[in-house]
Amino acid sequence: MLAKDFSLWHTASSGQPLTFYGMFGAREDTEDASYPARHGWISLSHSRKTGRITYSFSGKYDSRSAREEICSRFGLRHDLDKIYESIGTDGFMRNAIRSFRGMRITKSEPWEACLCFVVSQFNNIKRIRGIILNLSERFGEADEMGCRMFPRPERISRAGLSDIRACGTGFRDRYIKHVAEQFSHSFEPERLYRMKYQDAKDSLMELDGIGDKVADCILLFGYNKFEAFPIDVWIKRTMERIYFNGKKRSIRQIHALSTELWGEYCGYAQQYLFEAARSDVA
Repeated sequence: MLAKDFSLWHTASSGQPLTFYGMFGAREDTEDASYPARHGWISLSHSRKTGRITYSFSGKYDSRSAREEICSRFGLRHDLDKIYESIGTDGFMRNAIRSFRGMRITKSEPWEACLCFVVSQFNNIKRIRGIILNLSERFGEADEMGCRMFPRPERISRAGLSDIRACGTGFRDRYIKHVAEQFSHSFEPERLYRMKYQDAKDSLMELDGIGDKVADCILLFGYNKFEAFPIDVWIKRTMERIYFNGKKRSIRQIHALSTELWGEYCGYAQQYLFEAARSDVA
């Protein structure tokens, strides 16, 4: 299949859930990724020259369902021309778009996004990835090829805190266990698809260990609610520097301006801001 305006490398390496549990790389004119999904493993290669994506799969996938998984996971149906027109409001954003063109917002399962971003609190990408891979190795079921799948909440909910902590989680162990228990029993993640953004965010923030930023990350990367605008230290500093003349502003004020500037696609704007800040793109 063909993918117009798509960078597999920028997408997979940009601090989205796939960054934390997928395998990805680039060689000459080809980008590669493989990752565990609900029904098995997916592997794909993307040609930068032709835009062609080739893929393979294991488990319960067939060619059609694997194709659909890739299209959904990598946002290949997102109208980037429309999105770029919406978020390219100033020189900084237009430069970020030029630098990371083709980066898509991915779509993981809500539980995958939840676990990744609970682990992400007060953490860096390298360490988050190590913890998620440790959790997968310890609690993930093996497929027929012996590869570990992403751990299901039921497995983690039955684990002791010491077993969770052994994966390098630190103080996050009790939050991980709590959200795993909630996803296994009383919390109904599917209902958030039907909710308006703010109602869904409020529902997530009722869970222990999920605050403003983590809730927005889950809504953006687990539900593709593009109104979400996760604010971490990178985003706060960048927004204050570029849009508030270097003056300190509250999370509420930054949220308000992001909605004013980028509306329904402010989550996409956030991802380009985040990459620009991390990469020191002026």
